[in-house]
Amino acid sequence: MAEFTLPIVDISPFLEGTAAGKERVVCEFADAFESVGFAVITGHGVPEILTNGLYDAATEFFQEPFDAKMTYSPPEAAKSRGYLPMGMESVAKTLKGETPPDLCEALVFGAPHHEGEEGHSANFYPETPASLAGLVTEYTDAILTLNAALMRLSALALDLPEDYFAPMYADPSLTLRFVNYPDQDTDPLPGQLRYGEHHDYGAITILRQDAAPGGLEVMALDGTWHEAKVIPESFVINVGDLLSRWTNDRWRSTLHRVSNPARTATGSTRRLSMVAFTGPAGDTTVSALPSCVSQDAPAKYEPVSAGDYIMSKIRASHDLAKT
Repeated sequence: MAEFTLPIVDISPFLEGTAAGKERVVCEFADAFESVGFAVITGHGVPEILTNGLYDAATEFFQEPFDAKMTYSPPEAAKSRGYLPMGMESVAKTLKGETPPDLCEALVFGAPHHEGEEGHSANFYPETPASLAGLVTEYTDAILTLNAALMRLSALALDLPEDYFAPMYADPSLTLRFVNYPDQDTDPLPGQLRYGEHHDYGAITILRQDAAPGGLEVMALDGTWHEAKVIPESFVINVGDLLSRWTNDRWRSTLHRVSNPARTATGSTRRLSMVAFTGPAGDTTVSALPSCVSQDAPAKYEPVSAGDYIMSKIRASHDLAKT
């Protein structure tokens, strides 16, 4: 598998607000999302001490016995929060129908500021490690701040006023997903991956990955798969389906997956990814942006409710679309 480097965008000049710096970042950002649908961002302002502390706490949770982890698995069939054990999900079902389950387990949190509100389930905070709940809340604040900056940047990159998305993101949706890919002691089933081929469902995904074997792969325009090189102290961001629809496919929601480690790999191949799925408020109607339609490029998609669209994809990945 050929390794390649995704477009790297240092967004610190945009965050600092200098005119020349903002213009350069906007151009690089637009080019990355139009050509690849992915970018690596540096200069993002999220403290490394926070990110590393949360990574360590999540790792500690996944090292707990299975029965202890299952204490935090919610009763509903489509589990949008809490612990998701191995065999629970097959994300490629959203594209291909019946596929083997993904070789991962996850711990999922909704935005803590929504807890207790109508339509929002409570998070399941593990007792071990004791630091996890506080770190999740602190990290949520940092990611929401970063996401707000990315949406201002997106607006300018799409030839819109910088505050265009502000009303839709006054109460943004956010799901934090910590995904543990254990060592593979037995051979995967035919076609089975750590995380199957899929498009993300929402607007912008913000991923922190580690450098363990068996990682993120992105499909190029020619249909070939490439392993994404890991850049220290960075986030990988990518366009989800909602944002692609919003831009009338001007920005690409690119097919990607998480590969299995080579069977010849020595030592541990355990991998932990920290993923933030972001989007507008659930009641936002997503239709083609005014800067992305014209007489020559009419709208390709019917308007959709952001929240309903995301839930339909979650149900499909859990094979609950017909229940």
